[in-house]
Amino acid sequence: MQFSTIGIDIAKNVFQLHSVDAAGKVVLTRQLRRRQMIDFFGKLPACLVGMEACARSHHWARELAKLGHEVKLIPPAYVKACVKRSKNDAADVAAICEAVTRPSMRFVPVKTEEQQAALAVHRTRDLLISQRTQLINALRAHLAEFGLVAEQGRDGVAKLIAIVMDEKNLNSLPAAMRQALQVVAAQLASLLTQIGELDRCIHAHHRASDVSRRLESVPGIGVIGATAITATVTEPSAFRSGPDLAAWIGLARRHPRRGVQEARGQRQGLKPVRLRYRWRSHQWASVHYWDTDIRHCGQCQNMAQSRIIWARRFAIHRWSDGLCDAAGAAVARAWRCHATPRLSDSAASDPRVR
Repeated sequence: MQFSTIGIDIAKNVFQLHSVDAAGKVVLTRQLRRRQMIDFFGKLPACLVGMEACARSHHWARELAKLGHEVKLIPPAYVKACVKRSKNDAADVAAICEAVTRPSMRFVPVKTEEQQAALAVHRTRDLLISQRTQLINALRAHLAEFGLVAEQGRDGVAKLIAIVMDEKNLNSLPAAMRQALQVVAAQLASLLTQIGELDRCIHAHHRASDVSRRLESVPGIGVIGATAITATVTEPSAFRSGPDLAAWIGLARRHPRRGVQEARGQRQGLKPVRLRYRWRSHQWASVHYWDTDIRHCGQCQNMAQSRIIWARRFAIHRWSDGLCDAAGAAVARAWRCHATPRLSDSAASDPRVR
């Protein structure tokens, strides 16, 4: 049998395979256990392998590439259009095998182990931060039941922890309540230590990455955002322009369908909300959406603020075109003197930055 293209529907233990020859005729449909994958593909000649992009697909893409196969990852949203009927593993893998051969299909670059490790650090940090928020809310709620409240922010939390841990306040709280809240305070202190360790790990990765350091030079992007972008955006050259990158992340507005009114602020994109939140949250509090068109930005208090927003938008849109340094300089000038940044002739003639 001559295998030209193989589609794989990966799972925890049982993988579904669908293979066609050069003429598009089905030559193989079978299931493989996880332990059989490497042996099976090691005996095959080099061929095109397609898989849906997911968290585990990058590992298998690297392993199959070591065996000489050409591996391509497809966004699941693009595979759905090729599913003929029903929803099962056999239909899904047949759709993958068909989608990977389409000349107009767009693929997901395979991440390296270092990039996946960096993303794991960010996800773990986000998890710990959410747990920290839960503990703080629980501490405030329990103490509020006894009339003990404090202002928002770190100072307020520190005051509440001091009330719980202070031995002089034995009569202010019941013994059972103090014992329970001391457990919450100890867990909160442990989380703060662990978050600090992950922050040091992220900063070390940032100092070792030239791309991350260049991204940090753009105002509004810090160490956390720069390292997250570096690990998530595997191949910036795959995007034709900066707006394409923004649309992929989800910063661009949806294109409304004919006769359907979309909700205001609805976004499009294939990436998680986590990266979009980082791009919009760091030093962008002056406007609701930092990428709002300058001609329709009604939340700007003055023209100087409008120029800052415009320069930031120009910086992000131009990053994937290899103009990060020039855009960062333009943003820095607008940030310092509240003046319109100077642009090259090619940039000034671009209608997207007007």
